[in-house]
Amino acid sequence: MRSGGVRLGLRMGITDESGLPNGRRKPRILIVTPEITYLPAGMGNMANQMRAKAGGLADVSASLISALFQLGADVHVALPHYRRMFHVDVDKLISNELRIYLANLSNKRIHLAQDRVFYYRDRVYGNYTEDSLLVSLAFQREVINNIIPRVNPDLIHCNDWMTGLIPAMARRLNVPCLFTVHNIHTQYLTLAQIEDRGIDAADFWLYLYYQRPPRRYEETRAANPVDLLTSGVFGAHFINTVSPSFLDEVADGRHHFIPEQIQREIRYKRDAGCAAGILNAPDPSYDPERDASLKLRYGPGRPLRAKAANRRALQEKLGLTVDAGAPVFFWPSRLDPVQKGCQLLAEILYRVVSDYWDRRLQLVIVANGSFQRHFADILHAHEFYDRVAVCDFEEGLSRLAYAGADFTLMPSRFEPCGLPQMIGPLYGSLPIVHATGGLRDTVSHLDAERGTGNGFVFEHYDTAGLRWAIDEAMRFHALADPAREAHVSRIMREARETFTHEVTAQHYVGIYEKMLQRPLMTSFG
Repeated sequence: MRSGGVRLGLRMGITDESGLPNGRRKPRILIVTPEITYLPAGMGNMANQMRAKAGGLADVSASLISALFQLGADVHVALPHYRRMFHVDVDKLISNELRIYLANLSNKRIHLAQDRVFYYRDRVYGNYTEDSLLVSLAFQREVINNIIPRVNPDLIHCNDWMTGLIPAMARRLNVPCLFTVHNIHTQYLTLAQIEDRGIDAADFWLYLYYQRPPRRYEETRAANPVDLLTSGVFGAHFINTVSPSFLDEVADGRHHFIPEQIQREIRYKRDAGCAAGILNAPDPSYDPERDASLKLRYGPGRPLRAKAANRRALQEKLGLTVDAGAPVFFWPSRLDPVQKGCQLLAEILYRVVSDYWDRRLQLVIVANGSFQRHFADILHAHEFYDRVAVCDFEEGLSRLAYAGADFTLMPSRFEPCGLPQMIGPLYGSLPIVHATGGLRDTVSHLDAERGTGNGFVFEHYDTAGLRWAIDEAMRFHALADPAREAHVSRIMREARETFTHEVTAQHYVGIYEKMLQRPLMTSFG
């Protein structure tokens, strides 16, 4: 195996840039993520421009970096330099502006990977595999060759397949590496393809995971593809999924769609005590006391009057019968029949609306996806236009629906984490969920007599299970307003305390401390 050269020499230094012994400075954490929602203002002049989001990974990365920064950690972030998405057009900068702009890029905490493949993009992931692979390789090349040597981190935190090579390099450097699995999705590349993009994979090839067992480097280089997600799991010192239950479901082989090698490597990590499940948390802007999208803002103290006002506004906007007392069910997730369970709702929609016609039940869908047309066809066939609304996703409308609805529907077949089932209780919209993954970890069945639980949970993934949960929700809705309001208020208060970025960050800090074998909290500040 080749020498690590200068990169390996980084781990031999005994002082930091201030001349202090490494043991006396704060542990330096480098978070490597292909997407971000925001960065704390104190991290640099460009922090407020950096938004490149494809999914929940952007929110999780932003919240973790922000929480660590507020705690006083020496936290650094590596991002692709998406000039277009960051609203930077260097062609229009005059020489002095360009000089200032380039100076800002040398910020000590924000490290932008430079490659023209990032500059002109308008989305994080492309529409075809080759495009996403080019972005991934360019990003990892810059992180491995330039950013890691510049930052000299004590710990590296990587995310998903687009950073799957970095844990192997970190293991070669003997730098502790945490790899977070947000989505079970992978890609494949040969060592030859990786090296053609400027990454010296021969330096760490033994720490990667291949489609078949490798024999020697020369034989493996061109003919034995690297599995990027499994390499991240295999090479990392510690991994986490985004919910405890999903970790066990994957490790125990309960989901047939997960590739065998991913399931096996995650099981090995779990059984070795090198894996954990950490729940994500909603963005702090999901707060009915501050949400500008609402007709009337409110908190957990006596929320039903304000929710009725928001319900009327929602009904008026969507052309539903204006009825502040009608029970309203809200579907917030993409209409994906493979994961989200929308076909279960479609199969029972007519019967549910018909059976509860006298109770004036209404359904609001604010979501896109392949299954949307099926709901539109049902709506057209039965002319439920005053009871059911099907709309494309729009952020402000979705927030109003959380506030106006009594219940949030999320009957997913599987769910690595999920956020709508956490957002709903913040707004007093009680979740209806299938007991899987992050849904199982965040929703417990409501017992009105004991005053426990925060939603309605069904165990068996079928139409009967979902119908039972809807019936349970309607039974709860029939309670007298004072009793129902007491439960809703309690659930809102508990959600505010439980579903926060601070709670999530504390769990990650715990893993960092375990990996570094030193207390971070006393090092912060």
